[in-house]
Amino acid sequence: MDQGGGVVVWPRMEPFLLGALQVAPPTKLSLHYLRKMAAYVRSREGCFPMLGWLMWRHIACGKLQLPEDLAWLYFETFDLLAGHPAEERLEWAENLSQCSSPRELDRQRSKLCVDTLQFLLFLYIQQLNRVSLRTSLIGEEWPSPRSRSPSSDREAKTSSQNKNWDDQAHLSFLQTHLCELLELLVEPGQLSGSGQAVKDSQVSLEALQGLSLLLEGSVSRGRNVHPIHKLLSRAPLQTQAGYSKLSRSFSMHPLLAWLRQALVPNPFGMSTCLRSGKKLAWAQQVEGAMKRAKIARNTHTAPPGSKMVLMSQVFRQTLAKDSDKLAGANVKIHRCSDAFIYLLSPLRSVSLDKCRNSTVVLGPIETSIHIQSCENVKVVCVAGRLAIGSSSYCTIHALTPTRPLLLPGNTALTLGPFHTHYPSLEDHMASVGLAVVPNAWDQPFLVGVEGTIPDPGSYRLLPPAEFCPLVVPFRMEGDTCEVPGGLPSLYQKAHEEREKSVQDWQKMVKDAHLNKEQRGQFQALVEQKFHEWLLESGHRQELDSLIPPCIASQDPSDSDSLEARTNDTRQEGTSIREVGQTRLPC
Repeated sequence: MDQGGGVVVWPRMEPFLLGALQVAPPTKLSLHYLRKMAAYVRSREGCFPMLGWLMWRHIACGKLQLPEDLAWLYFETFDLLAGHPAEERLEWAENLSQCSSPRELDRQRSKLCVDTLQFLLFLYIQQLNRVSLRTSLIGEEWPSPRSRSPSSDREAKTSSQNKNWDDQAHLSFLQTHLCELLELLVEPGQLSGSGQAVKDSQVSLEALQGLSLLLEGSVSRGRNVHPIHKLLSRAPLQTQAGYSKLSRSFSMHPLLAWLRQALVPNPFGMSTCLRSGKKLAWAQQVEGAMKRAKIARNTHTAPPGSKMVLMSQVFRQTLAKDSDKLAGANVKIHRCSDAFIYLLSPLRSVSLDKCRNSTVVLGPIETSIHIQSCENVKVVCVAGRLAIGSSSYCTIHALTPTRPLLLPGNTALTLGPFHTHYPSLEDHMASVGLAVVPNAWDQPFLVGVEGTIPDPGSYRLLPPAEFCPLVVPFRMEGDTCEVPGGLPSLYQKAHEEREKSVQDWQKMVKDAHLNKEQRGQFQALVEQKFHEWLLESGHRQELDSLIPPCIASQDPSDSDSLEARTNDTRQEGTSIREVGQTRLPC
């Protein structure tokens, strides 16, 4: 394990977690075509070492016969991984928002460039979610010669077998395809006619930087993590990996052997977090209700890009969190049911997997939120990218600069505008580079399996008549006091009409001139109907769970700045003091 000069190398999590789309890739992204693309970009001016949108569109649409929308999806997804500063993202958003025609939009997109070799590797790892014929028939992969331990198998099952999160799947993918990945980095003249590496193929130092998209490591399992090209800049390691000072390159086969010897599972991956992650304390949780829930984090030890928070099997519970422990973390919410979850911090990414009958309100998500195999879930978020697959009867209120991805298997989805706020929301949005424009929440992109036509009836836009803003029931510090960017005009008008109907009702009650006995009878009737509605709608559970329990925090250092509006909420739920002035929650 520690051979190769005490160096260990592992797969980076984020390219697989955030970059590999959870749908089978087009056949034109197979290794055969990517080899042709690798040769093409090195022989054309303006394609190497940086690849612009216009040249990629030419290759994708003209050579690979991909639709332009799909070509832009891959290009834009890769750029999301690039880690641009927040100020740069905000400037890009402002420039996009000023485009008033397709021509102006295309001119703005033409300014975007990506690292050519890293983009090639990014396209190749789309094969992570390729479904083989045998897998589709039997439901499992061929037995691997690198068999997993029983504990690894259990952890994989706990993770719902989501390859994008499964660090064991990432390791297996690289162990299986490492040779092909290196071949994409080799100069075309050093490959055989079929595109395979010959005995004396060389990988240059510059080309090795492309591999840093996928690999990082440390020396003697130290805390300092380095990309693979930085590790191999050390003279002792270069000798072991077949480096030649004369050619300033690595001999491919010694390099391949060294990488395979040094390759280990990600020490900051989900498997390790499940085994030894630190528990997370919550501002709101009911004693006894969390016994079967599993909540862990590695944010105290993991480097940026590998920080994660895992939540599983939260049941009939309200959880709320606003903490530095969440900031910049990749969050997975798994198998939660009848829960209300508020994560009001700037996040790196979020995945909802196999959740049911729950409401999830999130702080701004820098990269993407992926909703998979969920049922009757309401999600409220600001995110760089929204993707939904194999889910039914879910409602998503989003503010996003990119078109929501509707992957195969969805039924009866509802897309609505972002409709809430909390005091520090705008500060959080600025910290991750998300602006209020452009906002493409109502322009979904249906992505189907190759050879099939996506079902346009799998979603609807929320009718304005059904719209009602959501109130975050916590007191926090900050200046945001309204929905950032406001509501779309149709929804603002519907909200104003609802407000007017409440005012009209208040006036009607006031003009009725009821005596004291009549007011008491009317108040009792309203309270009775209100309680019936609370029970029928399930909101009574939500209100009751906002009562702070008297329990000790399991992590005194893990402080929260959330305070439930419990007294106000309980008063609304149990005693309406002034009939006609209390607004029923939507």
